[in-house]
Amino acid sequence: MVFLAVIASVFSALIMIIMGTIEVVNVCIEFFHAFASHEAYEGFTKTAVSHLVSAVDDYLIGTVFLIFGIGLYELFISKIDVAENDETSSKVLIIHDLDALKEKIAKVVIMVLIVTFFKYAININYTEMINLLYLSIGILLIAVSIYLTHKSPQEKKTH
Repeated sequence: MVFLAVIASVFSALIMIIMGTIEVVNVCIEFFHAFASHEAYEGFTKTAVSHLVSAVDDYLIGTVFLIFGIGLYELFISKIDVAENDETSSKVLIIHDLDALKEKIAKVVIMVLIVTFFKYAININYTEMINLLYLSIGILLIAVSIYLTHKSPQEKKTH
């Protein structure tokens, strides 16, 4: 059963990466059409950033699925010996227990939420001061969440 979850998670990651790549390809195609007129260029700059941020969002969600799938594989099926023994490989996907898997997924989910916040923040029309206040509060909360997720394990144990 776990093997099916691993396959589904890795396949989901592939789908999300393809979706993000399609977003980037569409922006590249529109980039060449944007030079047709000044109005087209202005419209392109407004939408290009939003689409590229959406692509980053898709890539991060794909990363969540990939980490989850490989983490399940490592925890329940078999260790990936090549990743653990190779000195040049990244240790991101090496997972020894369920808490490590949850922690890695939580950090990527926080990044997804930050990118999503940015995507919506660039599309809001800031005509009132209260909107700027909300934006500032959101940025402050993001900074606090990044600070808390990057504390070292020794600091977390002492508090």
